Amino acid sequence: MKEEKVSNYIKLCDEWAEKFLRMDKAELMKKLPELKQEDGYLKIVHFGVPFGVRESDGKIERLDGKTEANATEMLNIYTLFGYVKEQAFFMDKWVPFADLRNARPFAPAYKTGVTDVFAETFSGHAEELRKAFMKLNGTELPQGDVGYQINAFACEPMRFYFWDRDEEFEAQGNILFDYSATDYNHVESAVSTAEMGVRRLAEVAGLPLKGKSFGMS
Repeated sequence: MKEEKVSNYIKLCDEWAEKFLRMDKAELMKKLPELKQEDGYLKIVHFGVPFGVRESDGKIERLDGKTEANATEMLNIYTLFGYVKEQAFFMDKWVPFADLRNARPFAPAYKTGVTDVFAETFSGHAEELRKAFMKLNGTELPQGDVGYQINAFACEPMRFYFWDRDEEFEAQGNILFDYSATDYNHVESAVSTAEMGVRRLAEVAGLPLKGKSFGMS
């Protein structure tokens, strides 16, 4: 079942590659000034990792040479290109996922698959989390045992807060979005973007994910 699910995501990526070929690249770069057109790619950075969308066929490559781009990364990039609104702008209005436009129906799955995974993965590992944020050029925040702002994309900063476990409470995590997030991408992509953030932090920290992650791969 899982292989079938992954293959469906890959099929969706192939469909988005075709859509990308039909997009007006100059218009897209106006909406997303962070894009760079060079070496036959449109280049973009997602949670600290450089990616390139090939202009020849619309396929996405991870450009740091470490691993291939996974389905979550690719769909986050494709849907950003497909859903960004012409007048999207950073509002500096920070809200939890459930308070984004049209997000509430997805909130229970988001808690299970993202913030619970974030808390469980880094429970007892606050120092590893702090170092991971620093490696991703995060900006430290005053709230939480560990709190940092990092960029999902240059247009989409996110704030991660973590409280480690103690004698009374389990570890807890929270992630805030700028309210503009759904002007840049589909609300369901906010879920997979946050999921990718947690996965990237775990990858950088060298820790296995714990909990019921979505596991799109």
